[in-house]
Amino acid sequence: MEKPNCHEIIAVEEHFMHASLTGHFASGTRKHPKPLLARLYDFAGIRIDEMDGAGIDMQVLSHQSPGSQRLADDVAAAACRSVNDALAAVIAEAPDRFQGFAMIPTMLPHAAADELQRAVEELGLKGAMVHGMSRGEMIDGEAFWPIFARAEKLDVPIYLHPALPDKTVTARYYAPYDESHPMFTRAAWGFGVEAGTQAIRLILSGVLDRHPDLKFILGHMGEALPFWMPRIDESLSRAGEAPVDFRAAFRRNFWITTSGFFADDALLLCLKMIEPERILFAVDWPYADNRKGVDWMREAPVDDATRNAIFSGNAKRLLGL
Repeated sequence: MEKPNCHEIIAVEEHFMHASLTGHFASGTRKHPKPLLARLYDFAGIRIDEMDGAGIDMQVLSHQSPGSQRLADDVAAAACRSVNDALAAVIAEAPDRFQGFAMIPTMLPHAAADELQRAVEELGLKGAMVHGMSRGEMIDGEAFWPIFARAEKLDVPIYLHPALPDKTVTARYYAPYDESHPMFTRAAWGFGVEAGTQAIRLILSGVLDRHPDLKFILGHMGEALPFWMPRIDESLSRAGEAPVDFRAAFRRNFWITTSGFFADDALLLCLKMIEPERILFAVDWPYADNRKGVDWMREAPVDDATRNAIFSGNAKRLLGL
């Protein structure tokens, strides 16, 4: 299929579900509507048709929440191994259309590091995705650092994907509107706060001093951090506190994507805060529409070199595609 403007398009936060992981959750599908579930569990039918309809050449697949961060220790490693094997089999059927991020059992950090290495070296996956907190714990703690040491050694990114806020946080900050307006805790606000907080904590933790070549990805235009960057940077560098060069750390170790956030003003601000090479195209399929995302990026007020870099060039370099 010939695409308008001849842009090669790689979308890097595109979700799927597989029973090898979701089978461990009694409510793993979160009561998704049937049309959405049909897309999440599909690989060769609806997914390809909608990619072709929008002109998307490749999706980098990642398992949808709930991820392995909510699994019990006695099943987590095996479930991650199974879902990664399943994903690798899907990719092997259409390697020109799909690549993927691994699931790793983060509550078992050494096992997670080993599974990341297996997924990258044996299965050809391009990094890992982490869904929010690991059974209530943020992953900046030193117990999790073996994962980051291995990711740095393998030269692959960790995608920090949102998940639902902790139940205590929801009760204190979001109730009762989490019931009347459930998106308040999800895409409208809660998701971004969760993932953005995770990223800030990682910068404050010192893990980037120990592992300066670590690579993290944040979706949804950086989960608001590019917009807050001047204030965060100024506040964390004030005299009398342990100085943190937040801006430098973010610009050095983080990439962001356009997933589910198709807005010119947001993109232009992000381009002022970070280098164009740090922005990747993503749709957040099937929660966002392929055509809407692609059409927006084709018409975004940027030069063609920047457009091509965001559409595919930056992903190729970061993920070794």
